[in-house]
Amino acid sequence: MDPLVPTDRSVTLTPYASPRPARRGVGPSMTTAQPTTDVLAEKHRSTLDQALATIRTRAYWSPYPEHPKAYGADGSLDAAAGLAAHEAVLNGRFDLDQPGTDGWTGGEVSPYGPALGVEYPHADVDVLLPAMRAGLPAWRDAGPETRALVCLEILARISARTHEFAHAVMHTSGQAYMMAFQAGGPHAQDRGLEAVAYAYEEQTRTPAGRAAWSKPQGKRDPLELSKEFTPVGRGVALVIGCNTFPTWNGYPGLFASLATGNAVLVKPHPRAVLPLALTVKVAREVLAESGFDPNLVALATERPGEGIAKTLAVRPEIRIIDYTGSTEFGDWLEANARQAQVYTEKAGVNTVLIDSTDDYKGMLSNLAFSLSLYSGQMCTTPQNLLIPRDGITTDQGPRSYDEVVADLAAAVGGLLGDDARANALLGALVNPDVKARLEAAAGLGEVALASREVAHPDFPEAVVRTPVMVKLDGSKPDAEAAYLSECFGPVSFAVSVDSTADGLELLRRTIRDKGAMTVGAYTTSADTERAVEEICLEESAQLSLNLTGGVYVNQTAAFSDFHGSGGNPAANAALCDGAFVSNRFRVVEVRRQA
Repeated sequence: MDPLVPTDRSVTLTPYASPRPARRGVGPSMTTAQPTTDVLAEKHRSTLDQALATIRTRAYWSPYPEHPKAYGADGSLDAAAGLAAHEAVLNGRFDLDQPGTDGWTGGEVSPYGPALGVEYPHADVDVLLPAMRAGLPAWRDAGPETRALVCLEILARISARTHEFAHAVMHTSGQAYMMAFQAGGPHAQDRGLEAVAYAYEEQTRTPAGRAAWSKPQGKRDPLELSKEFTPVGRGVALVIGCNTFPTWNGYPGLFASLATGNAVLVKPHPRAVLPLALTVKVAREVLAESGFDPNLVALATERPGEGIAKTLAVRPEIRIIDYTGSTEFGDWLEANARQAQVYTEKAGVNTVLIDSTDDYKGMLSNLAFSLSLYSGQMCTTPQNLLIPRDGITTDQGPRSYDEVVADLAAAVGGLLGDDARANALLGALVNPDVKARLEAAAGLGEVALASREVAHPDFPEAVVRTPVMVKLDGSKPDAEAAYLSECFGPVSFAVSVDSTADGLELLRRTIRDKGAMTVGAYTTSADTERAVEEICLEESAQLSLNLTGGVYVNQTAAFSDFHGSGGNPAANAALCDGAFVSNRFRVVEVRRQA
């Protein structure tokens, strides 16, 4: 599949006409005939069709190239140009020409050390929110296809600037450059496109335009009506961004809401504003060039300590909220933002049950990478490793609990023994809280793998640490408080259990009480495999079995894998399924006498 790279970023786009006749009483600005956007359809309709096909087949596909060398042609930025574009934004004002700007704010400091020095517009939301709502009627009347194609143009332009976005993600999240490039670039764009595809599919289940309805009445004339069905967005959606994956976690909600006819207000995490500010800027440019109100997408930044997320979340104009972050604030949103449809991804305790394996070396290698990637600062990273205290069977003979833990510690140590490789895999700790948890974890039990400090050759101020692994006895109540609490960061607990059956029961209790974004298991027993699968089906958790190659429990692929399930306490939504988009709009019917 050819990558989706814009061939001409200077093209001026024109909006689609409404698929229905002009409504009575609607002013000239909404009924003036508009030329169809042949340019948009020619560029993106085939991509939309392929996305629609792929969410049905669940096969691998991506229109956005993963390799850095794929960029640099057809108007996209290569590595050098992307770095230059990033540096040009630093130490200046990031103007979006938004209504209601009442000042400027900033203060982002890269986890690698340097201050970004970017100032963003601070909004008077009493001015900004009405301005955002003003563009909704035309955006609603554009119809699902036009909205989808405009969204794809936004994604295409973001894709062309992937190298620039990668630096923005790297210096706000602490991800190493290649991870920031891929996870913050094409993988995030995939998730955005996936949301657009689901949004289009859900909106087009009901026939567009007018439908003739005729009910026979025997000898009398039939009853006849003309019926018109319109997908209508709820209003203004609020995206509350996270620090660790600002684009990957932000794009699904942003594009799902935009594609279903809503305006979107983006409230970034104060430590990770730049990636989403760039996104908002691109979206506003495309909307304006397409003939729509650019205020359909806007940025809401906060002054230090302002805490505007709570204020915005309960405003009556906010009808949809997407949030990724702590359980505490996610629970607060679900309880208090009663006027809005709230989608949350919160914290969970991800667990791997180790019963047996026919590829011991492959299992250790796979787990070592999973525990190390991005210093464990992923909502999908395994935390608890449940291992029978009598040991496990392997293709290399039986291994005791202590031997399994020691071998896994050695695998992590070997993987990260070279500082250059360690920096490339670990990135930097995103904030001081992660460092504090890492240091405190060593006091919770016997340390099987001590964390070490890694010097970064290019960023001496970066805080880079290898993971710590702590042994805990699952039968002791005082250990339960540790392993049944999320310890976000490069921390894992090797929890000894009396048997595989006890491990299965602990797994079930963990998912039910604490939630899990991911579950993993290693077993050569068909009965144990079925038992794990049954637990995950009953408790609604995504399961990975016997991973020993280049796919890891903490990685998911858009169009194929579901991120979260929405069925356990870790999240009330899944990225991405029909339920993630279907309640962002309602179908409104107008009936007329024929």
